[in-house]
Order: sequence, then structure tokens, then C-alpha cells
Amino acid sequence: MPINITMPALSPTMTEGNLAKWLKKEGDKVKPGEVIAEIETDKATMEVEAVDEGILGRILVPAGTEKVPVNDVIAVLLEDGESASSIVIPTGAAPKARAAEGFVPSIKTQDPSAPAKQSLASAQDDKMGGRIKASPLAKRIAAQSNIDLSRIKGTGPSGRIVKSDVASDKLQAGRNQISNNLVTHQEQIVTELPNNQIKKITAARLLESKQTIPHFYLTVECRIDNLLAARAALNEQAKGAYKLSVNDFVIKAAAAALKSYPAANVSWTEKAVLQYFNADISVAVATPNGLITPIIRAAEQKSLPEISAEMKDLAERARAGKLKPQEFQGGTFTISNLGMFGVKDFAAIINPPQSCILAVGAGIEQPVVENGQIKIGTVMSVTLSTDHRSVDGAVGAEWLQHFKRYIENPITMLV
Repeated sequence: MPINITMPALSPTMTEGNLAKWLKKEGDKVKPGEVIAEIETDKATMEVEAVDEGILGRILVPAGTEKVPVNDVIAVLLEDGESASSIVIPTGAAPKARAAEGFVPSIKTQDPSAPAKQSLASAQDDKMGGRIKASPLAKRIAAQSNIDLSRIKGTGPSGRIVKSDVASDKLQAGRNQISNNLVTHQEQIVTELPNNQIKKITAARLLESKQTIPHFYLTVECRIDNLLAARAALNEQAKGAYKLSVNDFVIKAAAAALKSYPAANVSWTEKAVLQYFNADISVAVATPNGLITPIIRAAEQKSLPEISAEMKDLAERARAGKLKPQEFQGGTFTISNLGMFGVKDFAAIINPPQSCILAVGAGIEQPVVENGQIKIGTVMSVTLSTDHRSVDGAVGAEWLQHFKRYIENPITMLV
């Protein structure tokens, strides 16, 4: 019998998601483990794998549909020997999500009082009382793209609509959409770039953070000449097995400082301050869809090469939208590094429910005083933003001293 495919819960707190893309189309064979769709959550675009084997008989929620509730039926899978005519959707079981404009699900209903709905594909067979002259391929492309053939002028024999006519219509529609997004704003021509779900959630969380968390800022300068020398020596000895970055040392130093001074490895609740045993370091990564913070779990227990390899993998999959929920949800402390962009110093917004975020600037060569002598050294400025309810000024300053000792003496991180 037909098998319902429902909107999965991709995290414990997920109640709805956006159906970003279908990777299979109606009539395609599906095997267990194959990726059939992409779901956009509040932090990433997640892949949905098929659980059962069969043929994708009917897609009920089209790509681009927003706010699909968890457990809503989004498609129906057919077993061998079954046809789409055997699909029956009980009254009230149709998806509750807001469908894309123009989408009319062609499904059977058990409610005899409900008016019959004609699918776009069949509706296109009737024009001015007669059938539309179109090639089978043109009809199929039009049906898949939700294009009304009745408004297309055919260029084939006897006015027959062919594939190229449908393709030209799709191209023109795309141009019209771009043109429609060009609007005037304060006497300027601007392009409207719709906010995706990730950006909306990030904006809401940042606003909540600044409005509800009493931010407190502490800045120190770290001399990183020893770090740069150690990095160069380790990379040379690795002979291509790994390549450490300055950020890898920052992650390790932050984790080591949280382990040696756990008073900063906390979060605030109205009932109690929660102190964490492990240093789970969230690292801010910019992606095409917005900011995301993959996590290096128990970073204090990992070597620099392990941190480097894991961070590269997480960052790559974050930019591709392939992270699993447990890989970016949680964390006890966040690092935001803009040094690679030449930013000298900045203050970051706390990532709730964490209590601290470390903003890391660029290492800059400048005059420094060493034993009464002026020399040129490489100095990196870091600013710690803290939730003053759980990490006050004294605690934050003490943690920065632990961090500074590790970052300026990297050999202490290797033992």
C-alpha cells in the first residue's frame, strides 16, 4: 500500500521547516538511504533520506513551501505494482503548510462534498473549447514547472508548442522576477533580497541577546610571535599531513583556559549558574545562507592537528549546508575570528544561552617594549564579551589572563 513521507523532525525543538528542494521527481525510483529532499531549518539546509523503497508517486508539498509542520505528509511512495491512482489522501490529512503560489495538489479525496480540482496538466488540454497543440515533452516540462501552456504561442508546425517555446517562457519569467525585485527606495534603485529562514532566526536571536543580556567587554593584546614560529615549525614537520592555522591555536588556547579556569565555562539560568565540565567551542563560520557556529566538542582533550582537521571538515560542510543538528546546536563558548579580513579589533554579540564570546582580531606588526628596548612584534587584540550576570568583570579578566598565557606560550598547549 502507498507509504506516506512526512516532514521529519531534524532536531528535538523543530516544529516546522521549509521544503527547500526536491532531489527526486514523481515517477523516480527511491532506495533506502537515498537523499530525496532538502529541508531548511533555522540553522542549515538538511538532507532528508528515504527510509523505504519504492516509486515517488505523488509530491504533495512543492519545493519552496515554507513553514511545513513536522509530521505533515509531504509526498507519497508507491510499492512495486501500485499506481498513482491508488493514492488516497483522507480528508484533513492534506498538508497544512502554505503552498507555493499556483500549486494545486492533484489528489483524491474521500470528502464527496469537496469540489473537484483539475490539475494544471489536464487543464492545459482545454483551450478555447479545444485541445492545446503541444508536444508530449513540452507538456511534461510545463507540468513540472507549473507553466500554463494556454498563454504560450507555439512556433512548431501548425502552431504546435514545442520544448523551446516552454524554455523561452521559463527564461522570460525568470527575467520578470528579477525585474520585479528592482524597486525604488529613497530615490534609489535597489534589489530586494528575501531573507531566508537562517537569517531570520539569527536576527531574532541576536536582537534577543542584546536586549536581554547585560553585555560586558574586556580587551587584551596578545604577543603571538612565539605562536607564529611554533605554527611554522609544526607545519614544516607535518610535511603536508596537516596545516595548522592561527585559529586552531586560538580554539585550543580558549579550551585550555576554560579547563584551567572553569568559572567562565558557564551559562545563566534564573535558578542557577550552570558550569560545564567540557569546553565545547562554537566557531562562527560565514556561509552563503548566513552565520552558523559548528562546534568542536571537548576541544581541551584534542590535539592541534585533530582540532584543525575537524574544523576544516565542519566549516566546509557548514558552507554547503550539510551539518547535522548536533554539530551546531549547543556549545559552551564561542569564538568569532575576523582577523583574516584585516579587522584589528571588534566586540561580538553573545550567543545565548552561552555567557562568553571571544572576538579575535588580526595579528599586526607594531612596536613593542621588551626589557626596556623597543622592538617590532606581532600583536593580536582579542575582546571578550561576557554575560555580566554569570561572568562578571573579575571572572572575565582572570580567564583572559589564562588565555593570554596559553596563546603567548603555545608549547604549554602541547603538553
